[in-house]
Amino acid sequence: MCGRFTLFVDPAGLLELFPWLELPGQWTPRYNVAPSQPVAAVPNDGQNRVDFFHWGLIPFWAKEPQIGSRMINARAETLAEKPSFKAAYRRRRCLVLADGFYEWRKEPGQRGKTPFYIHLESRDPFAFAGLWETWRAPGDAVIRSCTIITTAPNELVAPIHNRMPVILDPAAYELWLDPVEREPNELQEWLRPYPAEQMAAYAVSAQVNDPGNDSPDCVRPIVAPPCGG
Repeated sequence: MCGRFTLFVDPAGLLELFPWLELPGQWTPRYNVAPSQPVAAVPNDGQNRVDFFHWGLIPFWAKEPQIGSRMINARAETLAEKPSFKAAYRRRRCLVLADGFYEWRKEPGQRGKTPFYIHLESRDPFAFAGLWETWRAPGDAVIRSCTIITTAPNELVAPIHNRMPVILDPAAYELWLDPVEREPNELQEWLRPYPAEQMAAYAVSAQVNDPGNDSPDCVRPIVAPPCGG
């Protein structure tokens, strides 16, 4: 799964990789983005504009918004089948902007887990593959929400966790953001693990376990216990 990530690159650095995006006026560096919080996303509405979406997909047919807490991630393998995701997969895709993410490794013989920070070796920002929805509450309040798609782990992530978020190849951005309805067989090939040789990971402190901690200390390296305890 993907339950925490970062986006602390400054706007100028983001625009170097995404020069076609329109950014919001306010930009706050984030070191520990957690579910139910706003995330920077680009919906496929033809605007190429970054907006902030509630993290945790609320399907348009949901009776209560609380369902979103169970839908922070969507498995790539079953998107075309699951009622919560199949319509959005065809019609409402988005990029979720990030520059790293966290996963937790189980330590044999220990109760706790070791958090790891995972990023591109280049340290460049990137985009997770996501889906989005609009939900209307009683009184016509509108919530725009999103989920991050996950896939099998690559060789770097596998010793840490059994899933990883889909980091989209930039070559797929145009297709993913196409407002036109797309068939799953046009999209599925892009939902693959990112090349391990282009990524890096290191252990960080348990500060990241608390979503109230949102500072550079969250991504500071520590010495991890060796694999196997």
